[in-house]
Amino acid sequence: MDIAITLTAAPESKDLLLDLSAQLQRDLNGDLEFGWLSEGEALDLILPLGPDEKVAEADLKQAVAAAVGDAPVDFCVQAAQGRRKRMLIADMDSTIIAQECLDEIADFAGIKPQVAAITERAMRGELDFADALHERIALLIGLPKTELSRVLAERITLNRGAQALVETMNAHRAHTVLVSGGFTYFTRAVGGMAGFAKNRANQFIWEDGKLAGVAEPILGREAKLAALNEEAAANGLSPEDAIAVGDGANDLSMLKAAGLGVAFRAKPVVAAEADTQVRYTELTTLLFFQGYKRADFVTSIT
Repeated sequence: MDIAITLTAAPESKDLLLDLSAQLQRDLNGDLEFGWLSEGEALDLILPLGPDEKVAEADLKQAVAAAVGDAPVDFCVQAAQGRRKRMLIADMDSTIIAQECLDEIADFAGIKPQVAAITERAMRGELDFADALHERIALLIGLPKTELSRVLAERITLNRGAQALVETMNAHRAHTVLVSGGFTYFTRAVGGMAGFAKNRANQFIWEDGKLAGVAEPILGREAKLAALNEEAAANGLSPEDAIAVGDGANDLSMLKAAGLGVAFRAKPVVAAEADTQVRYTELTTLLFFQGYKRADFVTSIT
């Protein structure tokens, strides 16, 4: 089975990518097939293998990582066959959007440092996600519901490439799901902004127009894995048919179960265990990793 090595960098990085391509040709002692996915931005190197040839992907990843070194390049090493996925499942906070919604709500309440500190520890895997969520909500009890519309209007923005990622996969008949340990108030809005077909998240409890708690059960790490399995099965797919992306420890089970798990600007514990990571580029890199060319991208952004 042929192996695809995809290298991506900021636009206008042609010389850097060509130098890395030449180095990998030398390091791997192979006749790598070269092709631009977007000239100066993303390229594929295909390592052809005969019917009886095998290669350890882990060893290839190490070789590519060594060649890339500290260069601002994101890369993916995977089997070429089956890399175009039929499902996208994505975390929301700090992945599809640039913010953590609860942190922004807390800012309006004047307690962002306290809430953000809990969020950071939970995303690093230092706190149980459900306990951390209850702890943060407890600090926000009594917040008027009207504040959420201000947060959404004034603070929440899509990360670069989010809409093109989702709309391109929709256009190629993939199933797209936004799944969050946050709240449906935001996933419904963000899902609509980016174009997701479905969204899943937790529910606020309101009393007299003020925040009173969070409904059980909490959607956390295992619930995200369940969402992957259930959404795949409902669409006649397997988890192997999915590409998953997230940044926090509660995304890990989902990332590890998907056909390709991508850590996006992630905490170290997540980056270390995901199949690959995106550190320097934007969310459209997930399309390049699947072999899409820039000319294949679809977006309603004008």
